[in-house]
Order: sequence, then C-alpha cells, then structure tokens
Amino acid sequence: MALGVLSLLGFQLVDSAFIARLGTAPLAAQSFTFPMSFLIIGVQVGLGIAIAALISRALGAGEASRARRLGSLVLVGGSLMVGILCLSLLILQAPLFRLLGADQALLPLIRAYWTPQLLASWVGALLYFGYSLFRAHGDMRLPGKMMVLTSLLNLLLDPLLIFGLGGWPGLGLPGAAWATAIAFTLGLLVLGLRLKQTDWLARQALGMEMRRSAGPFLGIAGPAMISQLMPPLAAMLATAILASLGETAVAAWGMASRLETVSLMVVLALTMSLPPWLGRCYGAADWQQIRRLMRLALRVVAVWQLALGLLLALAAPWVADLLAGNPEIRGELTILIRGLLPSYALLGVCMVVVSASNALGWPLRSMLMSAVRLFVCYLPCLWLGAQWGGIVGVALGAALGNALAGGLAFVLYRRSIGTRGKPLEAATV
Repeated sequence: MALGVLSLLGFQLVDSAFIARLGTAPLAAQSFTFPMSFLIIGVQVGLGIAIAALISRALGAGEASRARRLGSLVLVGGSLMVGILCLSLLILQAPLFRLLGADQALLPLIRAYWTPQLLASWVGALLYFGYSLFRAHGDMRLPGKMMVLTSLLNLLLDPLLIFGLGGWPGLGLPGAAWATAIAFTLGLLVLGLRLKQTDWLARQALGMEMRRSAGPFLGIAGPAMISQLMPPLAAMLATAILASLGETAVAAWGMASRLETVSLMVVLALTMSLPPWLGRCYGAADWQQIRRLMRLALRVVAVWQLALGLLLALAAPWVADLLAGNPEIRGELTILIRGLLPSYALLGVCMVVVSASNALGWPLRSMLMSAVRLFVCYLPCLWLGAQWGGIVGVALGAALGNALAGGLAFVLYRRSIGTRGKPLEAATV
C-alpha cells in the first residue's frame, strides 16, 4: 500500500510539476481547484472508511453473506453519491472559485481544467470504492498494484496531452486532467474484471440488508465524512488566506500541498491498511492485539516522518528547483518545505489515530479530533502566521498547528484506549 500510495500521489505531484512549466497562472488555477478536489476525496474516503469497517467487522464475526451484501450496497450507493456531488460542483463552479479568491482572469483557465477533472474524480472514486472492498477482505496487494499501474499510465499520458507531440500543440492545463481520467478509467476496467472473479458481492436480500445496516453505516460514514470534509473546508480557508499574499503564494502553496501528500505516503498507507485489521480485531474483541498494532503504527509514523521531514528540509532548495519553474515560486516553496515537512511527524500521529478511531467504534471522537486539528490548531496558527510574517509566518504557523494537533490526538487516544486489552491485575493497579 505504501508503494501504491507513493505512485498515486507521485503522479499528482508530477502533474503539478508539468503544469508549473506552463507558467504561474496555470499552476495557480490548478491550485484553486485543490480544495474542491479534496471535498470529493473527503466524501469517498468517508464512505470507504465505513465500507472497510463494516465489512471487516462482519468477516471478523463470521458473517460472510452479510459482507457480500454490504459490498454490493456500498458500490452502488457510493457511485451515485459522488456523481451527484461532482455534478453540483460543475454547476456551481464560478461562484465557488470566486469565493476562494480567484480573479476574473483565472476563471477561464480553471473552467477548462475543472470539467475533465470532475470526470476524473468520479471515476477515481469508483476505483477507490473497489480498493476499499479488496482491503476489507484483506487483499492489500491488488489495490497497491492498481495504484502503481494507473500512476504509470498517467505519467506516460501527461506530457503527451499537456505539451503535445510533433505538430500537435497538446491541450495545455486540461491535458493533465484528461490524462488522469483516462488512466483511472483503464484501471477501473481492470479492477472490475478482477472483482468478477471473486464472490464478494451479492444480488439477493439487498433491501433487507439496507434496512438492517443503514443505522450502523450512517453511524460510521456520517462522522467519517464530516471528518473528511473538514480538510477541504480548511483547505478552502487556507487558500483564501494565501490568496491575500498574491498569486505566487497560492501557486507555491498548491505545490507544497502536493508534496505534503507524497511525503505522507506511509501514513496514508497505514490509514488504508490498518483499519480493516483493527476492525477484525474489534469484531473478535482482541484488544491486546489492537494495542500492539497501534503502538507499532504510531512509532513507525513518528520516526519515519521526522527523518524524512528533516532530510527534505535540508534538501529544500534542490527539491523546489526540481518542482517549480518560476524563481519566485521556488523561493516561497523552499520556505514552505523547511517549515512544514518536519511537523508531519505529529500530523501523521493525528491522522493514524483519527483513522483507527473509526474502526474501533469511536467515530464521534474521530470527528472531534479532526475538528480540533483543523479549526482549533491549524487554521488559527496559519492565519496568525500570515498576519505576522507573510509566507514565513504561514510555514511556521502551519507547523505549530500540526504539532499541537498530533500531541492532542495522542492524549485522546490514550484516554480512549484506557485499560482495554490489559490483564485484570494490571488494569487494577
């Protein structure tokens, strides 16, 4: 899963690197779409969390037939829900991007990119739901391989569709979105063929299962989606804050956001692969194993992210030069890398705790942690930093917000886990 996440997020970073060669305006236009893209991703991830949690719990309890019915229901319902959301964002695009601070000159660029990007987002959501089904059944290899495959396809198509070939000038900025849409569509076809070879879906008794599982599903999916929708809202507010610092700051922030997701590949892999495992342990009431898994995951995240963050901070000028074509963007991106990347050690701790809480029957606590991270820790520190010191203040403020969020999440997890899974003698000491 780590390799799959790296390849998937890596091609998004490559997208931005190619687009940076088109100029500051196209990169800024793409950066303005990130919060809306995160909104779609938030919905699909929230649904995916519920899919993995309920199916893995059913399998852990020995209810294989129920797991098949749940698989069928979530694939159909999730595709409809994300489709309606994408259509709404297409219709409301102009007022939404104006609200984010995009000026009139950027709107045509955004419009040309946003339509194919919405198509890519919908197909990508269907692919993600399929991945969630495989992960819930303990198959991490196929989703990882498919992420690598779609990433390679996108990497091959990107320069061709953006810059053209021979006498064909290419599509420019929209070419990046069309490359993603084509890669995801081919990946979905392969995944569908593989899914037909399993017995993980059912056609009978779906209405009965819908009535039975609607409450538990909404109990997980509702808080999970709210938790996942908070980052897009925070990203919108952060983009508005950066827009006050100028177009170059928005472009640098967008590139830093892409680099952030790539640098968090291990954390994201754990948030995908750990909950199904925890869900099975939860279904079997094996709290000792849950404690061991969480202890290992949190140690891995803290050590890996701190080491990677410090390494990238030292190499920041060279990384920024590799990713950005504009000297002004390179300078501001260097500042953001040095300020933000080391703080992802504690951000990763927070992300793992939030993801695990949904699998462990604490969806409301997960939602609370997400809200506190973004709206109590991150955004206030980001705003104060922008007011105090421009792009330098933004980097330091965001880093402080990440550190506070990680510390609070760890404390809340320790209080939530309590004495579960400990021997009775140790619990009473």
